Amino acid sequence: MRMSKLLSVSAGLALALLVASLPTRAADDPWPDIYKGVFDDRPIIESDGAVTLYVPEQAEDAALVPVAIHMSPAIANTAKSLTIVIDRNPAPVAATFRFGEAFAASPDIGERKLQTRVRVDSFSNIRAILETADGKLHMAKKFVRGAGGCSAPASKDADEAIANLGKMQVKTATSEAHGPRWREGVIMIRHPNFTGMQMDLETRGYTPARYIDLLEVTRGGTLLLRMEGGISISENPNLRFTYDGGDGDQLEVRATDSNDTKFAGKSLPNGS
Repeated sequence: MRMSKLLSVSAGLALALLVASLPTRAADDPWPDIYKGVFDDRPIIESDGAVTLYVPEQAEDAALVPVAIHMSPAIANTAKSLTIVIDRNPAPVAATFRFGEAFAASPDIGERKLQTRVRVDSFSNIRAILETADGKLHMAKKFVRGAGGCSAPASKDADEAIANLGKMQVKTATSEAHGPRWREGVIMIRHPNFTGMQMDLETRGYTPARYIDLLEVTRGGTLLLRMEGGISISENPNLRFTYDGGDGDQLEVRATDSNDTKFAGKSLPNGS
C-alpha cells in the first residue's frame, strides 16, 4: 500500500460526506475543510505571481477540462510540490506532483509549465497550490462552470478501454526560441480512469473505480516528477510539462493504477 497517496477515492468520498453533514455555511464552501484536511491550516499566499492557473471559465466537456499551470522563473527551481484541488469534486484532490532532483537542480530556462486534463463534477473553484523548498505555500484559483464530469460515461465501452489499457506515448520537443536546454515532455496513457460513478446503461450497475494513481518520470535515471493521482484526472491521462534537458536524454515513465497494474514507456534518445 503506497502511503504517499493523497486522498484516495474512499478518502475523498469520506471527505465529501463530511462536508455535506456540516452546517450550511461550510457545506456551501467546502474549501475550509479541504484546506484543513490537506494543508493543516498552514498559511497560503494567494495570487502573488509565483503560480498562475489557466482554465476555461465554461467547460465545453466537464469530463475533459484542460488545466495549465505556470510557475514563475524566480521560484520554479525551488518548487517542491504542486497540488491541484477541485473544491466540489467527490475526491477534491485531483493530483499532487512532487518534483525531484532533475527538476529542482535545473538551470533557469524561464517559467515552468505543467498541463493536464481533469473532471469537474459541479460548478467549482479549481486551485493550484505550489509548495516551495522554504515550506511556503502559494496558490492561484479560478472558477469553472461545468457539471457531471465525474459521472459522465467513458468515451469507449469498458471492454474496449481495458483492451487498450496502458498503451503509452512519451515524447519530447525542443524550441530554439527558448534556448538549447529547454525541453517539453508529453506523456499520453490509454486508461479509462473509471471513477466508480459511471453507470453501465445496459446493466444499470456502476463500473468499478480504476484509475492511474502513481506516475513517475525520470531523466537520465534521476527523478524529474512524480504524480499521485485520483478519479478527478480525466480518462486517457495526458501530461505536458517543461524541463531542463540535454542531447541524448531520455524520459522514462513508470505508472501504476489502483488495481496495481504497472505500465512503462520512454521517449527516443533524440527526442520525438
